[in-house]
Amino acid sequence: MNDSIAILDFGSQTSQLIARRVREAQVYCELFPWDAPAEKVLALHPKGFILSGSPASVYESGAPFIPAYVLDSGLPILGICFGMQALTYALGGKVAAATRREYGLAQVESTGDNPLLPPGEHRVWMSHGDRIEQAPPGFISLAHTGNSPVAMMGNLETKRFGVQFHPEVHHTPGGRELLRRFVVEVCGAKPDWTLDSIIRAATDQIRASVGDERVLVAVSGGVDSSVATALVNRAIGDQLTAVFVDHGLLRQGEREQVEAAFRRSLGQRLVVVNAIEDYMDALQGVTDPEQKRRIIGEKFIRIFETEAKKAGSPRFLVQGTIYPDVVESSAPDRSKAQRIKTHHNVGGLPKDMQFTLVEPLRYLFKDEVRAVGEALGLPAELVWRQPFPGPGLAVRCLGDITLERLDTLRAADHIFTSELTAAGLLNRATDEPDGISQAFAVLLPVRSVGVMGDTRTYQETVALRAVTTEDFMTADWARLPYDLLARTANRIVNEVAGVNRVVYDITSKPPATIEWE
Repeated sequence: MNDSIAILDFGSQTSQLIARRVREAQVYCELFPWDAPAEKVLALHPKGFILSGSPASVYESGAPFIPAYVLDSGLPILGICFGMQALTYALGGKVAAATRREYGLAQVESTGDNPLLPPGEHRVWMSHGDRIEQAPPGFISLAHTGNSPVAMMGNLETKRFGVQFHPEVHHTPGGRELLRRFVVEVCGAKPDWTLDSIIRAATDQIRASVGDERVLVAVSGGVDSSVATALVNRAIGDQLTAVFVDHGLLRQGEREQVEAAFRRSLGQRLVVVNAIEDYMDALQGVTDPEQKRRIIGEKFIRIFETEAKKAGSPRFLVQGTIYPDVVESSAPDRSKAQRIKTHHNVGGLPKDMQFTLVEPLRYLFKDEVRAVGEALGLPAELVWRQPFPGPGLAVRCLGDITLERLDTLRAADHIFTSELTAAGLLNRATDEPDGISQAFAVLLPVRSVGVMGDTRTYQETVALRAVTTEDFMTADWARLPYDLLARTANRIVNEVAGVNRVVYDITSKPPATIEWE
């Protein structure tokens, strides 16, 4: 068994990012609800605990708290944001509402006694309305800001620490090293959790789950379903049948690309289903995004139930669900987080579903999935393909979904991504300079007045969205060259019928999400 760290989730939207950073340090970890049974958490035999942030305040009635077994364990503890405040509150310190809240980038000054953060100034990401007024007995302040006299604290003897900022997010440059120092140097965990370990654990879990039974896998051509398919294929081979559903919500030329890519590796074990008419009928007149997702989720399962009967009624369905889907949907095993939106393959699944789901990527982020894909030998065109939501263009075609509007959106999206590709900005590793992590067009149900050829027009609007991100939990809008945006807008209004206005989305995540619905 690998050395491990237990992370207690108090409801932060970035809790799983903590796990991701710990795994980047090649240390195995698991995320548990803060009130999970002690025996379940301690069965991991953790080398230490990390306490996540939370939208709660420690002094509120009914606020979450640190379970007694964590404090009684004698193991090292790192509290992050609310976790630091909860540690302070439990050990006799003082927490109060800050006179000035800190949200966003800040500078902390670290002292020379700090074993987790070198002395000097460090840029960090803050998101809190409470602060530590007085550290608990035995603790010293290890860093401060102008607004937080105790922005980091520690008891060097008991190896218990707290940070007011968020080391797990990309915007805290020294956060990875801080977490690595805690789990490896303070907790003494061996860094032996590697890609080979992830793949081995996933394939072992698939074999243990399905035995010698037949399995269906949903493929979309995106990186998630491709890697999930490759893992299942490695684990059980000929027991797998892959099904690709064309719901009419695909990008331009996507069905042909997917079919060609998977025919080569799966042959007759790839089944292509034309369900365009069924989906268009089901979505007719539906404009609410949550209802769209629920409809698509249920339709997705019903089609697979039909295909399962043709394939001998296998009990298992493999999906390429990844962790951002789970976090934003507040799925049952992430019930401490607030739901942001329902993902069709998580919160949108029908309760009477007949399948047992197998989701080997459920706790991996997009960049981890890509790393696994590369390790499995998948081609670059699949590993670095642009992310595409499970509901497809249904969540990029705002308002009524019709074949005509979908065709309009497909054409605009193709122009935008083609221009980005020609400029060398798309389908590249996200750590390359100026590389775009995700880019697409959105068709808005907003008409505006325009003029073309001295004639008044009253047509729809296309919004362009391009973001840079490392983990898809936070993202920034891409600073695209003006001439590229101008050329793209000019082409769209001239080549795509029914569009007379193009806008560019310059909102980060948060507060927005990457997709519009």
